[in-house]
Amino acid sequence: MIESHIVPVTGFAQNCSILWCIATRRAAIVDPGGDLDRVLAAVASLGLTVEKILITHGHIDHAGGTAELARKLGVPIEGPHEDDRFWIDNMVQQGRMFGFSGGEPFEPDRWLHDGDHVTVGEMRLDVLHTPGHTPGHVIFHQAESKLAIVGDVLFAGSIGRTDFPRGDHATLVRSIREKLFPLGDDVSFIPGHGPMSSFGRERKSNPYVGDAAVSGRVDGR
Repeated sequence: MIESHIVPVTGFAQNCSILWCIATRRAAIVDPGGDLDRVLAAVASLGLTVEKILITHGHIDHAGGTAELARKLGVPIEGPHEDDRFWIDNMVQQGRMFGFSGGEPFEPDRWLHDGDHVTVGEMRLDVLHTPGHTPGHVIFHQAESKLAIVGDVLFAGSIGRTDFPRGDHATLVRSIREKLFPLGDDVSFIPGHGPMSSFGRERKSNPYVGDAAVSGRVDGR
């Protein structure tokens, strides 16, 4: 089984997640957007050994601290999909745009693709490519623990923005309806911002991609 701990970081209160294998206490840090001292303090308090960094997408609030953290810990970076390279290469420009300092470009040790797997200790997480918010967005799903880390694809009661370069609303809706919801109503997810939810809850009540919302659009109501 895998456990998780959320550390909100940056002025956007982005959910940086620490995932660890219960059996080995080996961990991955997902989306270290910044405030690395707070993230590393949480790792130390939990008694974990970080073995890698996982990235859902290339926006600075999710990935701005990646290069620095990888240097500090000497660990590899896995993700996102290479279609987000342009976001990562322009990290400094993103910083100017959003008022961040310290964001650096980086080259992942491994770009991820739909159907790939990543490991944390003895546990395996499935990788799904879920474009729409960004073209190279990926999510991580741990089937045994019924947990997913979905970045900015889906939120409790909302969905990701699609007004950034190469964002696309219809593509985002397909990613949610055709890739996330089929994972199961009982799967809980950690979004990039805000509280956790479950795919079942969002399928039933999300005003943008829930069953009723989609049915209403199809029926013309």
